[in-house]
Amino acid sequence: SLQDQFDNLEKHTQWGIDVLEKYIKFVKERTEIELSYAKQLRNLSKKYQPKKNSKEEEEYRYTSTRAFLATLNEMNDYAGQHEVISENMTSLITGELTRYVQELKQERKSHFHDGRKAQQHIETCWKQLEASKRRFERDCKEADRAQQYFEKMDADINVTKADVEKARQQAQLRHQMAEDSKAEYSSTLQKFNSEQHEHYYTHIPNIFQKIQEMEERRIVRIGESMKTFAEVDRQVIPIIGKCLDEITKAAESVDHKNDSQMVIEAFKSGFEPPGDIDFEDFTQPMKRTVSESSLSNSRGDGKSEPKFGSKSKGKLWPFIKKNKLMSLLTSPHQPPPPPPASASPSAVPNGPQSPKQQKEPLSHRFNEFMTSKPKIHCFRSLKRGGAGPEDFSNLPPEQRRKKLQQKVDELNRDIQKEMDSRDALTKMKDVYIKNPQMGDAASVDHRLAELGQNIEKLRLEVQKFEGWLAEVEGRLPARSEQPRRQSGVYEAQNASGVNSCAQDRESPDGSYTEEQSQETEMKVPATDFDDEFDDEEPLPTIGTCKALYTFEGQNEGTISVAEGEMLYVIEEDKGDGWTRIRRNEDEEGYVPTSYVEVYLDKNAK
Repeated sequence: SLQDQFDNLEKHTQWGIDVLEKYIKFVKERTEIELSYAKQLRNLSKKYQPKKNSKEEEEYRYTSTRAFLATLNEMNDYAGQHEVISENMTSLITGELTRYVQELKQERKSHFHDGRKAQQHIETCWKQLEASKRRFERDCKEADRAQQYFEKMDADINVTKADVEKARQQAQLRHQMAEDSKAEYSSTLQKFNSEQHEHYYTHIPNIFQKIQEMEERRIVRIGESMKTFAEVDRQVIPIIGKCLDEITKAAESVDHKNDSQMVIEAFKSGFEPPGDIDFEDFTQPMKRTVSESSLSNSRGDGKSEPKFGSKSKGKLWPFIKKNKLMSLLTSPHQPPPPPPASASPSAVPNGPQSPKQQKEPLSHRFNEFMTSKPKIHCFRSLKRGGAGPEDFSNLPPEQRRKKLQQKVDELNRDIQKEMDSRDALTKMKDVYIKNPQMGDAASVDHRLAELGQNIEKLRLEVQKFEGWLAEVEGRLPARSEQPRRQSGVYEAQNASGVNSCAQDRESPDGSYTEEQSQETEMKVPATDFDDEFDDEEPLPTIGTCKALYTFEGQNEGTISVAEGEMLYVIEEDKGDGWTRIRRNEDEEGYVPTSYVEVYLDKNAK
């Protein structure tokens, strides 16, 4: 029936709207994925960007790391294109289709409302026709019955004439009513047929045509949206291609030779490789060749190029760690660990702050440091544990030259800034002199005097650093000659103990630094310092202590103790949380002050 067709069309058009809404949801989720992907790409790029004023920033001077930095920047642009995809899809597809769906729903509702209205109208006409037909049928039957009753009355001789006349009039009335009903039925039938023809051949086809056009527009619209979906992606492909081309270009700019040369320039020390070791013939006990690295030979001949003797326990000095002696002379840099909750050994924390020390005599550790370092620092400068000396004499020659050059350049820039400020103030003063109403010329004299003093100080600093730079640059070419630049005090005390280090010079900030550079300083053999440090008097004990908890020392400079163990105190806690103790002649080190109970000797100094 027609009603069934309307129901089918209604279901189909609703399904079409559902498909459109499903596609809108699909595109919306795609835009969310694009935004999330772009955000993750930006976060990834930001995560691996070098931090400002950090060591990482210095590493980006190499071509390979610069290429990586360019890749990170291009990834930012790459992420931006995915954001463009999301924005365009949202505006051109999701937004447009959402508005279209609302219009489509209204149009569909209107069409089906018209269809239902037409259907109701034809049904009403049909009901009117049926009512007219039933009425005509009823009137015809009533007329037949009235006619039969009249004929019966007329044939009956017993009926009065008046009754017969009444029956005849009644029959005529019924025939007239039947005729009227017939006329009405005929008119209603003609009207219904006309309405029905109009309904099936005009109204309903028009409604179906509108519904068909609506559905076709929906299908065309979803096809166009799918095309736009592809075009939005295609529009950013050239820009994404440029990003990839830039990444390829950055990768092709990587120069392994240049990077290797930069590493060489950054780390070359200026040291000369050690000379050949002389053969010592032990087959003739009485005529054994004395090694040039022995103490007697170095003192007797006064040569500045010691040899590596058989007793030297040295490692190659350019490759030794720098801070070994520091760990022996000062307490550990980490804060001491807190005491455990209980006194049981299992409860004692053994984290990164409780390292273990190799148990060897302190003098051996000194000897190892002295043989592994090309430059011998005085104890009083090393015990400070702060930054290196002002003249960078703790660095290899080439590194020292670079540092000094950087310092000179920095000071010259500061001088230029101060001079620019002074020139500006001078011009201002001239303006004030010519136009007193603009300001007091004497008000800038104090600042000009300060600038002059600052410039003079900076120039003195430049002269000082240029002197050290000239000293280094003058020595670097003549690497085969290594003159000793010790003062008379050094020569007089060459064989004295710990104080026989290189000539000390007090820098302007009050710290003691060594004057000569590393490659020009005499490399003192291990045997000299072995004797000197082995003969050194150990620190006196100032009391005893009892270990309250077990401490497993793991850092250099610390010592492990067991709970309840009694030990000697040789240095009190100086406020850093560590106490220096001794177990026997060869074992001493630092333990956390909170781990021991100290009993100081009242007469101890």
